[in-house]
Amino acid sequence: MDAAQQEATARARELQRSWYGEPLGALFRRLIEDLGLNQARLAGVLGLSAPMLSQLMSGQRAKIGNPAVVQRVQQLQELSGQVADGSVSAAEATERMDEIKKSQGGSVLTNTGQSSSGSGAPTVKRVVREIQSLLRSVSAAGDIIDAADSLAATHPELAEFLRVYGAGRTSDAVAHYQAHQS
Repeated sequence: MDAAQQEATARARELQRSWYGEPLGALFRRLIEDLGLNQARLAGVLGLSAPMLSQLMSGQRAKIGNPAVVQRVQQLQELSGQVADGSVSAAEATERMDEIKKSQGGSVLTNTGQSSSGSGAPTVKRVVREIQSLLRSVSAAGDIIDAADSLAATHPELAEFLRVYGAGRTSDAVAHYQAHQS
């Protein structure tokens, strides 16, 4: 990718952040993980073609043009939060996704980068994923490990944080987060 393409992609991701609360690549990857989907199934539920989903995720395209698709994204974000906090089972989520796929939509997605559980408080897993997403949007896992290695001698706690959140598993990061809450 040349410099002009990189700049256009960075601009598209910034626009996505302002419109949707975060870059769509991060949002869609979280939905895929939380709801146990693959990209093709997510595209089908949203009513997008697989290539369009890929362009939105990569930042080649900035905006979702169809308001019904935007509403389906919002509905999936809410469902994802309910699955993450345990209030909706995997079987119920599958049924709800089929309903969402059939919905016509019409409203506009608000800034919901802070999806939350029914209690109004973000779940630990959601907070951890936000941290992971932010770190991984800045740098690749290998680069984060390299940075952690260079900090290890002088700042071991910061190095551990980078390793756990930047390149580790979500379950390990959740355990780290819980162990470091006062």
